[in-house]
Amino acid sequence: MPAHLPPMGLDDLHRFAVPADPALRPDGGAVAYTLTTTDVAADENRTEIWLAAPGAEPRRLARGSAPRWSPDGRTLAFLRPVDGRPQLHLLPMDGGEPYAVTDAPLGAGPARWSPDGTRIAYAGPAGPAPDLDAPVVVRRLDYKADGSGLLRGVTTHLFVVDVASGESVQVTEGDFHAGEPSWSPDGTRLAFVTDLDADRDLRPGGAAYSVTLPEPLRAPVAGLASEPASEPASGGELERLSGPELLVGGVWWLGGRLVAAALKGGPVGHVRLYALGPDGAAEIETGLDRNVMTGHPGYPGASPALLGDDLVFCARDGGHTHLYRIRGDELAAKIVPEEVGVAGASTAAGRVAYVAATPRSAGDIYLLEPGATTARRLTDHAPAGVDLYVPERRMFTAPDGTEIEGFVWRDANATAPGPLLLDVHGGPHNAWAPVLDAFRVYRQVLAARGWTVLAINPRGSDGYGEAFYTAAVGAWGLADTQDFLAAVDALIAEGVADPERLAVTGYSYGGYMTCWLTGVTGRFKAAVAGGAVTDLTSMSGTSDMGLALKAYECPGDLAAQSPLTHVGEVTAPTLLLHGESDDRCPVGQSEQWFAALRERRVPVELVRYPGASHLFQGGGRPSHRYDYNERMIAWLEQWAGGSRS
Repeated sequence: MPAHLPPMGLDDLHRFAVPADPALRPDGGAVAYTLTTTDVAADENRTEIWLAAPGAEPRRLARGSAPRWSPDGRTLAFLRPVDGRPQLHLLPMDGGEPYAVTDAPLGAGPARWSPDGTRIAYAGPAGPAPDLDAPVVVRRLDYKADGSGLLRGVTTHLFVVDVASGESVQVTEGDFHAGEPSWSPDGTRLAFVTDLDADRDLRPGGAAYSVTLPEPLRAPVAGLASEPASEPASGGELERLSGPELLVGGVWWLGGRLVAAALKGGPVGHVRLYALGPDGAAEIETGLDRNVMTGHPGYPGASPALLGDDLVFCARDGGHTHLYRIRGDELAAKIVPEEVGVAGASTAAGRVAYVAATPRSAGDIYLLEPGATTARRLTDHAPAGVDLYVPERRMFTAPDGTEIEGFVWRDANATAPGPLLLDVHGGPHNAWAPVLDAFRVYRQVLAARGWTVLAINPRGSDGYGEAFYTAAVGAWGLADTQDFLAAVDALIAEGVADPERLAVTGYSYGGYMTCWLTGVTGRFKAAVAGGAVTDLTSMSGTSDMGLALKAYECPGDLAAQSPLTHVGEVTAPTLLLHGESDDRCPVGQSEQWFAALRERRVPVELVRYPGASHLFQGGGRPSHRYDYNERMIAWLEQWAGGSRS
């Protein structure tokens, strides 16, 4: 590492500026995007809309998120909180201040402009404001959601706003949740995803529907309201567009074609793209045994889009998330060859704008011109004034011969065996990428202190084919343990890792595997488990996704797959870090592990973060994210970082 630049420190966590959600102006000349930074004094994440263009310095436009251009490129719609509720605002790009165009009692969602630019559709919460002090009566399992908590009868529905007048009309209503809308090319219908099955809480579901908008837009669509509308509406009923064989996660009108991202044959496997039509669904052939990534919190990717007549989408290959295009009858090909992690994309005027992370940047905005194979970087949001440890890609061989990809952060000048941290990703169907992570600063700090950090993608990880993706279904801890230990053993044999100074960490499924590995092997001298899963039986009845976990991810003997079965063998000092409001992996999971270890007098600490949901480690309060990294580093150094005795 060059002497003139210091390594990254804990305080650098607050210096990250992370772009997301790029929106390319219809003429292709500029990109609006969201930039998230840290306000340390207020202990909050600050989100702003910025504009980047070739040959110009990026500039701030407004406070807010989710930028969306009008079809003529003269107006930018975005979300900004008003009295704590997100409301749609419009920013005239030829001059003027942004102004609110919605006053939704429970808030609005990201804008979807109609093709003619006269209306905006969005999916947002509907119904009366819930009484937070009233008893909560539940009759189905889907009564809560991580990040939202108890839903209290609030559902998500579609609204359409007349841009000129600001009049907003709810166009779906009922006991279901409507997903993000997509306009038909003629502007008369909205396509979206929902599940209308009365027992939808008992099995995963989702189908593509469309609704014909009433004309004029005065009342909810006839037949969808729980009470008769005051005036009759001219719209139609919901029309189902996909069959029961598909579990649809998203639907988009792309030109004259309706494209869905869906699973076929079950809720665990690769998402594929389908063209929906009167004769049913036809899979869009990509030639890839890879998972289509449409982008979700904690998971990179982007919605499919058109680039001229070509279909553009994201898929994960190994640890990287790439942009692909399908041109005519050709199979999918990568748009750019660089090894990056794409986390948002937009197309217009033959151009592609995207956000991508690299080993030295947690994200920057890139623009690919027509006919080019190399994209132009429009921003430089990488941390300045520090040098970074760039991970080395490694391949390891499991005992059964399976090849496992991993990434190693280590000082290139280190020669002696040192402490090793095995870092396990969540999911389990996520995957580590060899890019700079705005949350996991501990990797850089530990590498500077003589540690080696090993992040591998074991069986169950995304990016290596569907057979690999599903290889640990029903066998958590049973099919994947060998992959972790084989990689650790390889680094010990190479003289990289000291076998007496091994530690393990992970979040969510990574927290599960942290607890599992310390229970089935005594090799680890320290453990840090975040958002852990320790008892699959209690998890199945308390998590907002508990039944799906029990029925599809871990069918069979839950005790045999639970770390709690092996807690009596744990000797590793363990730090448990958990969000108090985590509904995905409820805090009781860590409570059980903490109680069991304390009873056996194994050194253990439980840290509970007030108000924090499952994803707080990436998007929660800055003080919580800092504390998470700081406590982890201190715990690892205390129990596994010292010199070999």
